[in-house]
Amino acid sequence: MEIRSPFTGLATVTLSQATDADTRAIFSTARAAQKAWAATPVAERQRVLVRLHDLVLDRQAEALDFVQLEAGKARLDAFDEVSATALVAAYYGKHSAKILRPRRSAGAVPVMTSAGELHHPKGVIGIISPWNYPLALTAMDVLPALMAGNTVVQKPDNQTALSALWLHELAEEAGLPAGVWQIVFGRGSVIGDALAEESDYLCFTGSTPTGKQLATKIAGRLTGYSLELGGKNPMIVLPDANVAKAATGAVAACFSSAGQLCVSVERIYVHESIREEFTRAFVAKTEALRLGGRLDYGADMGSLTSRSQLDGVSSHVDDARAAGATVLTGGRPRPDLGPLFYEPTVLTDVTPSAKLFTDETFGPVVSIYGFTDLDDAIERANDTEYGLNASVWTRDVAAGRAVAARIKAGTVNVNEGYAATFGSVGVPMGGMKSSGVGRRNGAEGLLKYTEAQAVAVQRGLKLRPPRGVPGKVWATAMTASIKALRRLPGR
Repeated sequence: MEIRSPFTGLATVTLSQATDADTRAIFSTARAAQKAWAATPVAERQRVLVRLHDLVLDRQAEALDFVQLEAGKARLDAFDEVSATALVAAYYGKHSAKILRPRRSAGAVPVMTSAGELHHPKGVIGIISPWNYPLALTAMDVLPALMAGNTVVQKPDNQTALSALWLHELAEEAGLPAGVWQIVFGRGSVIGDALAEESDYLCFTGSTPTGKQLATKIAGRLTGYSLELGGKNPMIVLPDANVAKAATGAVAACFSSAGQLCVSVERIYVHESIREEFTRAFVAKTEALRLGGRLDYGADMGSLTSRSQLDGVSSHVDDARAAGATVLTGGRPRPDLGPLFYEPTVLTDVTPSAKLFTDETFGPVVSIYGFTDLDDAIERANDTEYGLNASVWTRDVAAGRAVAARIKAGTVNVNEGYAATFGSVGVPMGGMKSSGVGRRNGAEGLLKYTEAQAVAVQRGLKLRPPRGVPGKVWATAMTASIKALRRLPGR
């Protein structure tokens, strides 16, 4: 398959495409390598990530070029991927042993029963990575899977294959044994069944319809999976918000990576008392964005990644305009800059009949709505099948936290669009409702790749009546004991 750069439309690389049989053979070699990797001490696995962290930062110029050329991003957006990758490597390089260590728990009978929890690797993890964040999402999914003692077979998107290959090369340079992390390229229609059927656990990032199809395939095997899927992410601007800061934050929240970000804001609800001021400031800041496709920090926004993305964004905006929406700025492709550029677009007066009122656009398009009642704003923010990310803006942090707790989304940021939770790799990230199942990052992002096992040792007292003791007498004595246990600390 010939891959072309979004900036120019020119070919960048030709990738060999795997067959179903090729993919299953790769799983076999990964399974053979898994036992030795699982036996490697966690501290030694961590040292690989610490070295990888340093390599990523020291050689970031290479990654920045790859991400820009493959995904069409502005260089600062590409740097977001570099920094996220380094943060993930550092987190799991420091904390994996602690997260995975055996844990003690209160036994059935104090002193007589000791109980604990172990975590074993699942085996071979299949990971299907998207094109929009090829470096960061590879790191967030692959690295914890490796730290848990699994081997990995990853299928990156063909469009952004080089970014994943670059990180893979650095990981082996950092000491990761060959065969522990393998990469396969191919169309989902050809190798998707192999990935779903051979994986001991499957991690997928992509569209909600595809995620549902994969979940159906996996269900029959009774193996686990995690899915990060679509979003229609809201931003709520309360009446006391700093308008200038909220408008600046909204630009980053809506137009980073040209809006091709699962946690990007697509709906803004602004209190009517500041709506006009906010809209004026937001439109001015949006119009000041510099579009471009050079491999430097001169542009604020790059291009879309594929022709299908451009067609989808154009269709959503044209449909909204036909349904009565007002385009405050943007709303058109920019072929003078490159084949896939589209202007950052701000809409208002969007009606429910427009497709983008409810459907994810996944591009540089956002709609502004007013509100007067906070309960109404929260209800409208939650009125979607999705629940991935949200943003709240206010001078009152306590009020912001209270609003955040009422929004049905896996991550909510106060006075930030998405980067606060995205960069806080010690806390879980994922979706509610149709935005997905499971979490990445934090302890949960590592433990999902393990099988939890309870081990208990019983000494002395048996947990059944001794010979000669009537069952009713035993039950009465145990009832009194259980009541007494409740009062003990740690029970």
